[in-house]
Amino acid sequence: MSGGSVYVKIPRDRIGALIGPEGCVKGNIEKRLSVKLQIDSETGDIVVTLNPTAQDPSLLFRSKEVITAIGRGFSPERAFKLLKDDEAMLKVIDLREVVGRSPSDMKRLKGRVIGKEGKTRRIIEELTDANISVYGHTISIIGNMDQAEAASEAIQMLMRGSQHSTVYRFLHKKRRELKKKKMELWETGMPS
Repeated sequence: MSGGSVYVKIPRDRIGALIGPEGCVKGNIEKRLSVKLQIDSETGDIVVTLNPTAQDPSLLFRSKEVITAIGRGFSPERAFKLLKDDEAMLKVIDLREVVGRSPSDMKRLKGRVIGKEGKTRRIIEELTDANISVYGHTISIIGNMDQAEAASEAIQMLMRGSQHSTVYRFLHKKRRELKKKKMELWETGMPS
């Protein structure tokens, strides 16, 4: 990063989602994060520049994360969750690192994670409260650290060949642990 700008590349077919109807998504990102986006719709190259008046350099990182999330298939609304919640994070699993460049293996793994009519992805989302996007050669997760970790572990289990029922049991157990942890935090945070 030199002089308050950062470079991001997203798939060309996601440029429309980034710009939004009449530029509303692009405008929203620019306004909320005090940045300027230069988008090359031919290449998918984006230069994000921090406004000179902006005081917080972390805004560059946040905007890169939101743009990357939209580029990885999330709707702008889901990507904006990264701005609303300070604890929200984006985790991207690159399937090429798991199966190389084999299209058939990639398709098989994506199919295991999505499940019949989207059932598996929906169950993972419901039990972890994370959002999941399966797009191109990646599977991406938006959630807080615990949510992203649980969803990621479930996805890794599926990719290693675990049965769906095993993964669902793991997720139910994880959900109970997270609820218990939340209750303990709530109880210890109460003034006596």
